Formats: sequence, C-alpha cells, structure tokens
Amino acid sequence: MPGEGDVPSESRVERFRVVIYLCAAPSTDLAKPRKECTDYADAFGWEITEVIEDRVGLLPPDGRQGLTRALSEVEGGRAGAVLTSWRSMISTIPQEYHEVAREVEKLGGFLHVMDSDRKWAREAERC
Repeated sequence: MPGEGDVPSESRVERFRVVIYLCAAPSTDLAKPRKECTDYADAFGWEITEVIEDRVGLLPPDGRQGLTRALSEVEGGRAGAVLTSWRSMISTIPQEYHEVAREVEKLGGFLHVMDSDRKWAREAERC
C-alpha cells in the first residue's frame, strides 16, 4: 500500500544552497540588505553557504574579487544561486548585468535579485 513500508533514513532532501553577494561603496552600511537577503533565503528554506561583500563601488563586475568568489561557489556546486538585493549590486549597465547572469547560468546556477529597497539602492549608487 502507498505510504506503508520502511523509508530509508538516507532519503533526506538537501536544502537549496545560495551565496549572498552584496556590493557597495566602502562607506556604505550593508547591514540592512544583508539582513533582507538572509531573511529572504530563510523564508524559502534556502541554506546560505557564504555572504560575500565587495566594497569597491561601481567597479566593473569582472574586476571584483567578491563576485568572482560568488561565481566560484556556483561553479564548485556549493551553491545553486547567487542572491543579491538589487541589480545595481551586479552592475548599473544592463549589458554587464546580463553577462554576469549568463555566466552564472553557464556554471549551472541562476542569479536572483530581490530588488527590495529602491530608495536605499539609489542612495548607495550615489556614493
């Protein structure tokens, strides 16, 4: 009968894993977006493998060590997605943003943007 019988103890389903990536100017406080991303991941039951912060402002994506580390988390299978607060933390230039999103997909994951607090994002971009 369905539902009857022994269930192997090894049949546990692993939680989906994400790496949180945040980027802002050196003087910007990232506590709020970090908490928002953490709460967001918790709401979906996602396991956070690492929280990576770049403090380089609007440096192009390929020049950021933290973003490179986040991509390596996906490439190594330690995370299935890169989670960030808003698109500008990846790039304010649409072409650069889409290049990063495609790179994450090529590595077997996806880029997830919360876009949660546009007012804070505009302030951070001015730094």
